[in-house]
Amino acid sequence: MSVSVSLWCEEEVRGQQGQGAQQGQARGHSQLRAPWDPSVSGQRIIQRLLQVEERYLPSALYVALIQREPERRGARQVCCERGCDETVFPLSVSMLDCFLSASLSLPVSPYCLAAACILIASKLTECDTISADSLCAAAEYSFLPSNIREMERVILATLRWDVAVVTAQDFIPHFLPPVGERKDGKTDTEEFFSTLRRHSDTLVAMCVCDYRFLGAPPSLVAAAVLNSALRGLGKKGPGHLGHMSATLAELCQTDLVSMVLQCYSELIEAALKQRLRGGLQDSAMEKDGEIEDERAGTPTDMREIDF
Repeated sequence: MSVSVSLWCEEEVRGQQGQGAQQGQARGHSQLRAPWDPSVSGQRIIQRLLQVEERYLPSALYVALIQREPERRGARQVCCERGCDETVFPLSVSMLDCFLSASLSLPVSPYCLAAACILIASKLTECDTISADSLCAAAEYSFLPSNIREMERVILATLRWDVAVVTAQDFIPHFLPPVGERKDGKTDTEEFFSTLRRHSDTLVAMCVCDYRFLGAPPSLVAAAVLNSALRGLGKKGPGHLGHMSATLAELCQTDLVSMVLQCYSELIEAALKQRLRGGLQDSAMEKDGEIEDERAGTPTDMREIDF
């Protein structure tokens, strides 16, 4: 008996488009996560990641082109709305950069390309993967599930199925234990790691959206993110922070004397302040708009009359 074997994963084409959207919104609540295995961590794993990350760095020409149009980057809202794992967004954007760096041309629908990258990243990192129809719903059906699957084939063919891109998110769990060894004895270990990891995940997502970090080694971004998170928590003295910064510089093989890690940490903090300032301004504008909208144009607000 002959058995047909294929590496291609076919999705079910759903009859109702709304069903895929509802399923996407309900994702993420029942996913099971395997506990962290200490045997897959350590200096040997970090060295291997440092060697592999160079293979996925985008070309200098691509970096120069993207910096001219930075607004094309970013699909975080889609991942958040669909309940994706925190690793899906960085991986999808890194995969997008690898594809565009190899092709140096945008497809007809850049949004379909981004959706296909999210779909592949979800397949690589999640058990309960996001559906193609759910991604179409997020884009208000500007493209069809068949378009996403066709774009998926193009991405896999262009990258020759080498889509397990090394991201800054991959270095975070390996950098945490050495940094934890430097903490003082008064801090609860579990709470320390949980808080630091949560802050680091947020900063990594911010760096992925910021074109200024494009082309930087993921290991350096991860070290700078942890360094900024430690400084932002404000629970350590300058001397203790200096020891932790030295540990992170050693882990990502960056010379602390050259101040590269410090420069990237300050760049992250500046980007965070800019993002927070922009969020406050948007909130104030929305509030002013609501106040203006609530003012009645006539003595009686016609919107309150039930015809």
